[in-house]
Amino acid sequence: MNEVFGEEHFVAQFVWKARQFTDARATTNVSTDHEYIMAYARTLEFSLRGTERDESKFSNPDGDPRGLWMSRSILGLATREQRPNLHYDLVEPIRGRVFPPNPATGWRYSPEKMAELVADGRILFPSKNDGRPREKKFRQDMQSEYIAFRSIIDGVHTADGTQEVRDLLGGEVFSFPKPAALVEALVEQVLEEGGLVLDFFAGSGTTAHAVLDLNKQNDGDRKFILVQLPEPTGREDYPTIADITKERVRRVIKKLNDEYEGKLDPGFGKVQDRGFRVFKLAESNFKPWNANVPANAAALESQLELHVDHVRKDRTDQDLLFEILLKSGHSLATKTEALQLGDKKVWSVAGGALLVCLERELTVEVIRAMVAMKPERVVCLDEGFAGNDQLKANAVQIFKSTDSVFKTV
Repeated sequence: MNEVFGEEHFVAQFVWKARQFTDARATTNVSTDHEYIMAYARTLEFSLRGTERDESKFSNPDGDPRGLWMSRSILGLATREQRPNLHYDLVEPIRGRVFPPNPATGWRYSPEKMAELVADGRILFPSKNDGRPREKKFRQDMQSEYIAFRSIIDGVHTADGTQEVRDLLGGEVFSFPKPAALVEALVEQVLEEGGLVLDFFAGSGTTAHAVLDLNKQNDGDRKFILVQLPEPTGREDYPTIADITKERVRRVIKKLNDEYEGKLDPGFGKVQDRGFRVFKLAESNFKPWNANVPANAAALESQLELHVDHVRKDRTDQDLLFEILLKSGHSLATKTEALQLGDKKVWSVAGGALLVCLERELTVEVIRAMVAMKPERVVCLDEGFAGNDQLKANAVQIFKSTDSVFKTV
């Protein structure tokens, strides 16, 4: 994420597929109250983090020196036919009461393990004869701070997603958006306080909403990449789905920033970076040389004239900058800073490792100023030398003497 809000730049290299929509509305007077989420992992060793343990279940009413504990069922999961060794009578040592196993489940532990638990005072026998013995599970014995993530997600409904979009954008501008809380719960399972979430079918921008809100909750630094085709919507306010996506992200960020400004002490001591950039898939910003022109003087002359100014007319300096970033091996999220060297603008990339000057009229002064910054690599527009071959030759030699790689585009 970065400080540029909603600016659109033309870059190449992205490929995506069309989004598929599903209509979950009931057509037979039978309500579909559940959906399925398909999850994939690269390796078999992958697992979700789990959900936080409910500490309110632990207490120590009897003053046990082993600390906090909770009561847990010791019923098993197998019938007598499946696990006959788990079907036996459990006898209370002091009063001699006998508790037979449940025929459908048996006990959780073998007779030997159960005897150890009884001797260690870890089995709680009921006050009534028709009750069930339970286990005393101590908090200190828990190996993890988390318990298994349930396959049924409660408290989140499809209607929540519709209401979120309605509140942010007004009216019904998107069909069947996923609720942000659902995506938030899933992102929290696979990413800690950092990491990158990629959504190839961004839709209304639910993923960005979820990541931004999750970062706010625990001062996280998670980032997101959303990809969405500009599919027509037939609306004047939001002509494409991509327009809906961008506007939702803008409004979520504004809402979170407004909430932050309204607090005297946000609690984290720093302002979160909630900026984002918007890129569109397009052909290169630079006109390519066509090696397939007819072998005649007129065609060659036309091709040469085309490259007197090889930058496309409708492109901005930032469009050029981001393509140069990609071609130089940097990501689109690389930190960039505009510097003023004399009367010329120079872009500093990755803390000055790369300098990009897109001025159409270069001078000796700006070249010397860039040399003084000792960059690893420098890129300038070829047209910036305006036919001044002596200035270009001098620039090449100066940068070579400082071991900087100099290139023109």
